[in-house]
Amino acid sequence: MGSSRAGAGLIPAHVSALALLRSGEVSCEEIARGVLARIAERERDVHAWAYIDAEAVLEQARALDRAPVRGALHGVPIGIKDVIDTQDMPTQMGSPIYAGYQPRVDAACVALVRAAGALIVGKTVTAEFAGTAPGPTANPLDLRRTPGGSSSGSAAAVADSMVPVALGTQTGGSVHRPASYCGVIGFKPTQSAVNRAGVKAAAERFDTVGIIAHDLDYVDAVFRVLTNGSATSPLQSQQPSRVAACRTSLWERAQPETVAAFEAGVNRLREAGVRVRDIDLPEEFATIGAARATINDFQRAHALRSEWQSQPDLFSPQLAVLVRRGLTIPFEQFAGAIEHVERCRAAFDAAWGDLELLIAPCVDGEAPLGLASTGEHHFQSIWTTIDVPSVSLPMHTAPSGMPVSVQLVARPWREHELLRYARWMNGLASGRTDLSR
Repeated sequence: MGSSRAGAGLIPAHVSALALLRSGEVSCEEIARGVLARIAERERDVHAWAYIDAEAVLEQARALDRAPVRGALHGVPIGIKDVIDTQDMPTQMGSPIYAGYQPRVDAACVALVRAAGALIVGKTVTAEFAGTAPGPTANPLDLRRTPGGSSSGSAAAVADSMVPVALGTQTGGSVHRPASYCGVIGFKPTQSAVNRAGVKAAAERFDTVGIIAHDLDYVDAVFRVLTNGSATSPLQSQQPSRVAACRTSLWERAQPETVAAFEAGVNRLREAGVRVRDIDLPEEFATIGAARATINDFQRAHALRSEWQSQPDLFSPQLAVLVRRGLTIPFEQFAGAIEHVERCRAAFDAAWGDLELLIAPCVDGEAPLGLASTGEHHFQSIWTTIDVPSVSLPMHTAPSGMPVSVQLVARPWREHELLRYARWMNGLASGRTDLSR
């Protein structure tokens, strides 16, 4: 973040643009100029943006400065993942098929943040159709490493202090994985909490609009705008009483840095006096990955049927394989997979009991070297599949210096409780739990 009042420097990541704007210390135009300066300085290396028009950003900011305060996000810079429609910017979806495609109206989520005064900075790079074929984005913490995907540009832009918050989408692990790899906060609500009109469908059963941010205050403010929540700031901190520690059946995939991150998170909870008990997922979860893959492939292939029919040569090899596979899955197999996921959801709900929160691994390990892959979704997609809200917090640093997150999970529709617990948990990493500043 930046301000011309701070000269050529940037507003540090830990200083909230929300607070500065509300106090009147800076104008929207000053914030915008700082954002654009940071992007100009770093974009040639990071490649976080699929589209940005600097003059249009400044015009937006000046209009916001002339107008009365429009809402809780007045002047707050925000990036929009490039599978989400914008009326004034192209939506190209990481695919040459949609090069230059200009929607006529905003997606519902964009319309809501725009109405609340957000400064829409640009479109962030997405993997092709929010899938696995990566775009050009590099991890700003180590340009040799993947930023994750598919919300790669959103995470990289936030991590590199180009914007404090960005919208992403998650169908498997497309918010939490890049957030963890880039060392920022990822939030995935219950699926239908945020309206998905105007968001390119991937696998409709799992598609969720999520938020990537530097700070939980931004997550809370944006989520309230997206869900008609009352404006309350700052986000309060709440200590949980009863927490489950769940390594999941995928634990053997966890690399040493993930093991260390998870165990450190559990130990911090116990040292703070929280009652933590280890739990295993119900036996139905042993094959949830296969059920998810069937649903994902079936629905993605059908969502892209028209593009595949007209321009199959413009698909990446990875996506072409998925579409071919998905178009051969019988409906009975798809329906059986849906039924299996429903059994998993019911079994998880029954096992939850009086627990308030669950802590789980977030990623297999730190961001891998190389940009040819966006990493693995194993630890994130379990919770996406059964549609529970989750937050990823970068609470651990690997020996390489790269961040590794843990994941906090709550019951469906308990987003506000989850964010309060996350605020408290985040405080444990910094030695503070009184974070209701």
